[in-house]
Amino acid sequence: MDNLFNRLLKERTYLLADGAMGTNLFSMGLETGDAPELWNIDYPERIATLGQQFIDAGSDILLTNSFGGTSYRLKLHNAEARVHELNHAAAQIVRQLADASERDIVVAGSMGPTGEILEPTGTLSRENAFTAFKEQAEALQAGGVDVLWIETISDSQEAKVAYQAAATTGLPVVYTMSIDTNGRTMMGVTPAELIQLGAELGTELETAPSACGTNCGVGASEVVAAIINMKTAADEQQFDPVLVAKANCGIPEYVDGKIVYSGTPELMAEYARMVADAGARIIGGCCGTTPMHIAAMADALQDYQARDKPSLEQLERVLGKISTGAKAQLGGDLSVAGGALNGGKARRGSRRGARKTPSTD
Repeated sequence: MDNLFNRLLKERTYLLADGAMGTNLFSMGLETGDAPELWNIDYPERIATLGQQFIDAGSDILLTNSFGGTSYRLKLHNAEARVHELNHAAAQIVRQLADASERDIVVAGSMGPTGEILEPTGTLSRENAFTAFKEQAEALQAGGVDVLWIETISDSQEAKVAYQAAATTGLPVVYTMSIDTNGRTMMGVTPAELIQLGAELGTELETAPSACGTNCGVGASEVVAAIINMKTAADEQQFDPVLVAKANCGIPEYVDGKIVYSGTPELMAEYARMVADAGARIIGGCCGTTPMHIAAMADALQDYQARDKPSLEQLERVLGKISTGAKAQLGGDLSVAGGALNGGKARRGSRRGARKTPSTD
């Protein structure tokens, strides 16, 4: 059976994803500490309103409101027994919007991290993580998603087990990691290692990820740099993945008692073109990105023909400063230690440490 996501990737140069879920829901009444996933049952019309706004702005891909939909995240809200209900409802809301649309809209089932640390560093076993991700993936599939979308992961082992669980459904699977710490994830995963993981998954499971890339992070400039570094690593590894970029809308600032993001629609339009030049084919926004920003990005990408990848000087002049680690990678040092704060180079390898608490974008 033809899958819409796979078909559109073959037919189009770019696909425009949506923007933020969590930060936009705050403007609709969500309170700090609330679980957005509960709104799939309590306020489905609000989730549908936001989704329709992104469709009207030009998004080709809508993510479901299920980022924190594993039993481990829902347990924080005494809702761990509602995994199927909440994820199924999340998928159904977007499925109905897509079916009613006059153009093709891909329904992507969002799957965020568990919030736990896997063994041996932490206490979560691989088996229990697999079970949790599989439960969520099956509920999203039952609700009608076209693709499973693993996002904002920091640990390569969690990304791997989430992918393996999602792949059991037979649906296309995308995974993105948050490159937010000196050109790495909080757990030390570099763009090159992210690409290596994708190649390994394709070999182990005989089905490569449909796309991979980065989301969230610390601003548009770092995301563009990460995509450039992923493309370089992919070329070196003779691997040709579809690359995904969903950058935060600028940098968060505390203004008048609330968090606001500094990125303008004009900045996000520049980002959209520059990240396309860098090699991304699926482009969207993360925290702080509103339908207004997505509309500007849609205009920027309409009939756009990619140019040469942007230089470091161009990135910093247009989008903002770039970390020492990302600069080292842009200079050709894709190693784990390249550009590390303590300096020096090291052979490529895996480095893991404490991870951050996941956001809901």
